Amino acid sequence: MSNLSKDVLRNYIKDQNFTDATEVLVAMKEMFREVLQEALESEMDTTLGYDKYDVSGKQIDNSRNGYSKKTVKSELGPVELNVPRDRNGEFEPKIVPKHQRNVTGIEDKVMALYAAGMTTRDISEQVKNLYDVEISADMVSNITNRIIPVVTEWQNRPLDKTYSFVFMDAIHYKVRDDKQVVVKAAYVVLGVNMDGEKEVLGIWVGANESSKFWLSVLNDLKNRGVQDILIFCVDGLNGFKEAIGAIYPYAKMQRCIIHQIRSSVRYIPYKDMKAFIANLKTVYRSVNEDELFKAFESLKSYNN
Repeated sequence: MSNLSKDVLRNYIKDQNFTDATEVLVAMKEMFREVLQEALESEMDTTLGYDKYDVSGKQIDNSRNGYSKKTVKSELGPVELNVPRDRNGEFEPKIVPKHQRNVTGIEDKVMALYAAGMTTRDISEQVKNLYDVEISADMVSNITNRIIPVVTEWQNRPLDKTYSFVFMDAIHYKVRDDKQVVVKAAYVVLGVNMDGEKEVLGIWVGANESSKFWLSVLNDLKNRGVQDILIFCVDGLNGFKEAIGAIYPYAKMQRCIIHQIRSSVRYIPYKDMKAFIANLKTVYRSVNEDELFKAFESLKSYNN
């Protein structure tokens, strides 16, 4: 289907004999308008249950009642549409919903700019400069606020009773907070369920990484239904062991391999680092205990 679409598009361009990029854009805009228009007509057919010129299949008392003009903004410029109407006022288009006059995907762009730490007024100016679309700071706030209920629902969703493996770590990043740039930590918990499937159990934001904050995270997991965790993979943060033991006393703990490697190479000269790490991999990638001890002996002889 993809190849067919490309061929049709190429043949269309050849038949039009375009002389410059402006003509191509105008043609693309017209094609885009026709696609939206046909989508609206199709939606009306579905709502009424019969095609526009085939009333034989009509089984309801509702019918078409002309059109209303509507201009929407798109990445190709303003597009004028004829939105079908029905006599009973039941038609609710989904492709271009009522009261929506922008189909450029600007909401996604606003979310991306907001996530980058820009203020609502900064975003308003950026959107104006990039897309020549006026949106107020209040509108930016309304757009970003729409995602909050979705995030909250995801954060509070119930979890499985048991997880075979749980990774816990923090990502530190800079954010704008009250007109200042501050460093915060995003506490990420990745779980592996009993079917071997990975799942992000949650992300919590705090001022910095601490065992006290991790304790609150573990309590949250417990409250959301996680009764047992077989193995935790964590770094060497002081108090981590005690925090896990308080909530999941029967869980085993494994030091994160990345943190083990960092501890192992602390006293290795930089010129030997690459070769040492290559030898070290044979140790933690061993498939059984015998292979592990052989690899470890080889690693010790390498250092000597």
